[in-house]
Amino acid sequence: MRIPPGFNTVTPYFFVEGADRFLQFLAKAFGGVEIGRHMNGERIANAQVQIGTSTVMVSEASTEFPAMAASYYLYVESADEAMLKAMSAGSVKIMDVANMPYNDRQGGIRDPFGNLWWLSERLTDGPY
Repeated sequence: MRIPPGFNTVTPYFFVEGADRFLQFLAKAFGGVEIGRHMNGERIANAQVQIGTSTVMVSEASTEFPAMAASYYLYVESADEAMLKAMSAGSVKIMDVANMPYNDRQGGIRDPFGNLWWLSERLTDGPY
């Protein structure tokens, strides 16, 4: 099986209204770096963004592929700092950062596009 460098077996794919603004949000909130973009006229058909060790894909929503929100679990260096950064990028806090019983320090936000993000800092090298 061939998988492009930076991708994983499962890759999140966002369909959003305002894909260009969403790409800007990913950069500001999570340090995302756009590594590729394919256009269909004026429309972003597919963009690839690297966030940490993962790559996600983004497309402008259409009639055939409408916008849809989802939930994502994102590991970060500092959950507290990530929460502040995501909120400064336009997100709304949905859960305060706190230590969880599964050894993560985690908080939650809803991004301006309706997606939920669980910003999690691993507190141990061990398993859950």
